Amino acid sequence: METFIKLFGSLLLFVYHCFDRVVINGYLSGLSRPGQVVHFFQNVVGEPVIGKEVLSRRTLEYQQWVEAFARNHATPIEWAEPKVRKEDYVRPSLRRMEQASQHGVYFILKSMEQGQTFRSTVPRYPTEDANYRILARQRSRFTHYYFYIHDETLGAMAMRVASFFPFQTTYYLNGHNFIEKELNREKVRFRKNDNAFLSVSDPEALQAAADRLTSVVIRKRLDYWTLLLGPKFSKRERAAMNLHRFYAVSQIEYCRNFIFKRNFPIHRIFERSCEMGLWRMTANKIAEVFGQRVTRKLKGKLNTVLEQVEHGHHIFRAYYRNAFIKQYEKFSIYLRNEACSNNLSDFGLKKGLDHLAAVREKLLAVTGRFAAFQAEWLNVHVDFPLLQRLALPITVGTAKYPGIKIHDTRMIRLMEVLLHGGTVVSGWTASQIHEAILTTFHIGAERYGLNQLRYDLRKLKAHGLLARDGKRYAYRLTDKGTKVALLFILFHKQLCGPLANSLFHHQPALAPRPNSKLETAFHKADHSIQNIIQLLEAA
Repeated sequence: METFIKLFGSLLLFVYHCFDRVVINGYLSGLSRPGQVVHFFQNVVGEPVIGKEVLSRRTLEYQQWVEAFARNHATPIEWAEPKVRKEDYVRPSLRRMEQASQHGVYFILKSMEQGQTFRSTVPRYPTEDANYRILARQRSRFTHYYFYIHDETLGAMAMRVASFFPFQTTYYLNGHNFIEKELNREKVRFRKNDNAFLSVSDPEALQAAADRLTSVVIRKRLDYWTLLLGPKFSKRERAAMNLHRFYAVSQIEYCRNFIFKRNFPIHRIFERSCEMGLWRMTANKIAEVFGQRVTRKLKGKLNTVLEQVEHGHHIFRAYYRNAFIKQYEKFSIYLRNEACSNNLSDFGLKKGLDHLAAVREKLLAVTGRFAAFQAEWLNVHVDFPLLQRLALPITVGTAKYPGIKIHDTRMIRLMEVLLHGGTVVSGWTASQIHEAILTTFHIGAERYGLNQLRYDLRKLKAHGLLARDGKRYAYRLTDKGTKVALLFILFHKQLCGPLANSLFHHQPALAPRPNSKLETAFHKADHSIQNIIQLLEAA
């Protein structure tokens, strides 16, 4: 992380990190198992037979209460439109409530979705107890209520309540909305667009506000809205059963945001980061970013993807099991590294809301390592002494190996293939490398045989650019080898390519050249490139 700041510190306005999207499930601990439900209805409520009618009565009571709440508070309640994003549909109502500086429920949407509930069935064979019913958990499709809330502490949030017993709840929060409320309370000037702060008068106050989002703050507000909008239980029922909600993190995102002074460098940085990431985010690098190890028992994803969300908007993702880290640019000056987890057990963390501080620390470290790796890959300079040393022969023991020239086509192809080592977890074998080179560059085995490859591998290994994977005859680039390979590849792609294009491209005659400053500047640059080519030939 320090390397990234050192490289681009002069171009940055400020940097901040915070929670972004947080999805929390709320469970009634005392009513989560069939045995607890039987005890509740028979011993607390006094229902001898727990049939379908008993469960349906609770559902009907809650649905009638929701309708009455919407009617009494003049809150719109509608069925969600298919293929329409719910947040976009209710956003005008949120804007009106924010302009009026009011807090509370501003919209209710109904949606038919899958959820957890209980099913009561009569035993197939008669039993001694005529009131006995089989109660089992099942997933079915039924009505869910989405309460859209403008909270005085957490800002805009949503609460989903299942209308079937045991009334599981889901809460959707965003850390940027909480920070907005905190900055307004402290009268700190800022400019916010969607879920991003683009400018702020006091960056330290912004980070301090982000750090104040804790499990205690979240629990207090969730308890309040659950008591107000959730299903109702009598005092006797609450006293007899543990009807407090257990809050568990279902999905959580933590982002590190870089806000630049102008839009010129950000696109080039993101473009080069994607290019380097697709080359260098191997299986072991991905695991290292997430602070984990790659083993044979690994289950889940382990790959990198470059997605096009819309025209001109790309997202780079690196997946590890049920988690991923993504990077994208927005608003021309905003670069975000965001770590997302859909199962905290992948990091050895507990999902309870009380462990939010440990989650923050873990995901912050993930985004920091990701930024550090990118800074290391971007911090590649043309080291001419290194090129000179590599070009010289080297003696290892009694064997003498020739140098590695930067114009050696065979070595360039080999390095480019080794940089794409993300598809192999435990290193490349010689036969795998040979097949990859022949396939990638469309050359025959008679032009580049397996023995020639083994000779080139020994040459790389002698110069310290390649290492074996333990005792296996599988190979991967060392840290020095990674830097050298990047230097060689970038030199050929970014310098030799334009030089060759300028050399062989048809140049128009001088007579009909238009009197244009742009045309004059272009030919001046082309003439300078020709001088560079002549100097290289003379050297």
